[in-house]
Amino acid sequence: MNQRVEEREWVQYQWPYLLAWLGGAARVDALAFETGAFVRRRELQRPSDVLQLILTWSVAERSLRETAALAAEGEMADVSDVALLKRFRRAEAWLGALLGEYVMSRSGMWRGAYRVRLIDASAITRPGKKQTDLRLHLGIDLSTHRIDSVELTDVKQGESLERFRFEPNEIVVADRGYAHRSGLAHVARAGAYFVVRIPWNNVPLESEDGSRFDIPAALETLDDGGAAAFKVQFRTADGECVPCRLVAIRKSEPAAEASRRKVAAERRKHGAIDLRTLQTAGYVFVLTNLPEKITPASVLELYRLRWQIEMKFKTLKSVLHVGRLPVRSDALAAVYIIAKLLVALVIEDLLASAESFSPWGYPLPSDQLLACDPASA
Repeated sequence: MNQRVEEREWVQYQWPYLLAWLGGAARVDALAFETGAFVRRRELQRPSDVLQLILTWSVAERSLRETAALAAEGEMADVSDVALLKRFRRAEAWLGALLGEYVMSRSGMWRGAYRVRLIDASAITRPGKKQTDLRLHLGIDLSTHRIDSVELTDVKQGESLERFRFEPNEIVVADRGYAHRSGLAHVARAGAYFVVRIPWNNVPLESEDGSRFDIPAALETLDDGGAAAFKVQFRTADGECVPCRLVAIRKSEPAAEASRRKVAAERRKHGAIDLRTLQTAGYVFVLTNLPEKITPASVLELYRLRWQIEMKFKTLKSVLHVGRLPVRSDALAAVYIIAKLLVALVIEDLLASAESFSPWGYPLPSDQLLACDPASA
């Protein structure tokens, strides 16, 4: 994104409308006091003023000194960059609560027999560093293409389906990073369904009679150009049995050869290559507990849609620069990212409501949505 957000728009003109999307000034201020983000008034009189400056700093990508200057120019406050730094460092729990409430406010939009959710995570790294600093975990509703769950963790928190909450009849689509028995069982216990790509050696599968299921040998039986399913099951660490199907299809020879070259290049860094890894690179196979009435071809078509969450991450990083961390402090980094995510959600809702937009252009606070005043009746 070559052009920055116009700071004067944020500070002087558009703020009341953005604040309405975030729950209104009263709710924003209440959460600030509840989380301890706002204790003393001093230069800034209201928590919503602090939030306005945080969003100006993060989304408009200004330095703390520039943000302080814009606050003075907009006659909001005469505050130093050091004072802003102290305020911003206290805001992580507050912004997290705002983000959580915003995501929860989107619940109840699901209609129909099934809802398809795409799950993935992306690493966030500070400029000049090779190691991951933070990990952003997202879930998006495929029908609306809007974020329905979000969590920001440190690098020690890996990809797991257990960090998400699922409802009956949801279909969860995820890549290999989520191929863990505990997470898959977590989805099944909720009455939901998983469609997850798995490595051939990561999830020990059994046949229906309890014998070991050999994935490479089963894949060899596939015909060209058609999807097939094998009835299998796996057991969790505590012995729980989860029935499911392994759905697979053979790749075209050019695609299979490209996959084998990629696997060989990666494995050379780690020593010997298991021949079964090269063999299974010629197939696409996913594990699912969807009912058998959902055909193997339909299961694979569902998995094919997973790329849309990768595009969501790409949009967040290329348009809002969510992947950039121009700060050193861990607490300040979290505030920076969450602020951008709040604006990303607002943008999603603005786009989603474009066809049925209210004439005034923003939501009304829920405490104002009263049919009539009984006292005046």
